[in-house]
Amino acid sequence: MNKLEGLDKPVRIAVAGHTNTGKTSLMRTLTRDARFGEVSDRPGTTRHVEAARLLVNGRVLVELYDTPGIEEPIELLALLEQQASASGSREDGPHRIQRFLASAPAREQFEQEAKVLRQMLKSDAAFYVVDTRDPVLAKHRDELEILRLCGVPLLPLLNFVADPAARESAWREALAGLGLHAIVRFDIVAPTEDGERLLYSKLAGLLDSHTDVLNALINNHAEETRLRHQAAAVQVAELLIGVAACRQRVSTLDAEALALGAQALNNRVVEREQVCVERLLSLYRFYPDDIETAALPLIDGKWQLDPFDPVMLQSLGIRVGGGAAAGAAAGAGIDLIAGGMTLGAATLAGALLGGGLQTIRHYGSNLLGMMTGEKNLRVDDAIIRVLAARQAGLILALERRGHAAQQPTSATMALRPVLNEGELPAELRLARTNPHWAEPGASLSGDERLQTAINTLSAELAQSMTLMRS
Repeated sequence: MNKLEGLDKPVRIAVAGHTNTGKTSLMRTLTRDARFGEVSDRPGTTRHVEAARLLVNGRVLVELYDTPGIEEPIELLALLEQQASASGSREDGPHRIQRFLASAPAREQFEQEAKVLRQMLKSDAAFYVVDTRDPVLAKHRDELEILRLCGVPLLPLLNFVADPAARESAWREALAGLGLHAIVRFDIVAPTEDGERLLYSKLAGLLDSHTDVLNALINNHAEETRLRHQAAAVQVAELLIGVAACRQRVSTLDAEALALGAQALNNRVVEREQVCVERLLSLYRFYPDDIETAALPLIDGKWQLDPFDPVMLQSLGIRVGGGAAAGAAAGAGIDLIAGGMTLGAATLAGALLGGGLQTIRHYGSNLLGMMTGEKNLRVDDAIIRVLAARQAGLILALERRGHAAQQPTSATMALRPVLNEGELPAELRLARTNPHWAEPGASLSGDERLQTAINTLSAELAQSMTLMRS
């Protein structure tokens, strides 16, 4: 029997803390929803309790409740002590909170705090979000004392621990003094790879009756991460195979025809990369404005005339003498800068050809002397390698980015090689001989050879990116 089958209600977790400590940002990170709630430097931005659900296989396992910030803890604790003294009875914490919630101050001066405490009483546990850059003050101690009166397990989350101004030791000492020894370091903007696992594992230690549910959530997150990484690699494999298969036919070899053909091929690559970027953003649940649209560094590569690859020549039935083929492969390249492909915008930065036209004019007479008739332009191996590095860099940046991050991820990230030097992978060399693989929707055509190539290449890319990440 599935351990979750007997589950009647999800685990309810309140997210509490002082104003502007990152409670809503935590909700964004845990729900992977960069648009959840409102995040602002203004105090008291969250004025109402907002809920979100975490599902596994369609079943709600966890309900998270974002609560307003506690603004007047010192005054509220004084009132609670006054009410307890006036009652003359020895009430436990939850009854003291309930007494307060039934009083007039809960509807007036402490309306925001009352919303927090009502949700606390209805929850199974609470995350207490700490901005470790703040000094530990009396108001924080009083705030924690009030929350503890609710009688639910409290798990402190130390936020902004990587900041040079963090006071982690002071906070740990203060929390221990209040009997809170189970603590999680969790940077909400850039959580570590195992951050959520540690978070829910610590919570499971506080909630014995919900261990199975929280472990199921942990396992599901791990599986989702693996599948998302795999799906991202498939998107990049489809891009690279489609680009490798691209050909642009030119009817003559004069400078104008070459320029127009190269521009058309460049545009096709730009469009394909933009589609890949958009799909990756969607896969990781980010938005275009989460990525800077500044132009990436220019590619020091070239669009290349028909390179006389023996495999391609054989597939096309072209017969060329060995000397001519060797000469063309050695000197027939036409240098064109593939400039300005941007993430999020897919616009060309500056002139497409620039100095490339001078190169065409320089080589033009020699080329025309060597070859005549229609030829195909195709994407140079160097360009494919850069596309692979660029998309891998984007994937790794998205995997490191928390959904609470406010600043866009830089598109000018350092590029690291993904494809080994030397020959391109066999799947990309095979794509060279199958130009129909460049057609829109080719990956959905049912072509078994194409599917095998995508699967094999994506597995290689996923492994390479995993090594880069470690």
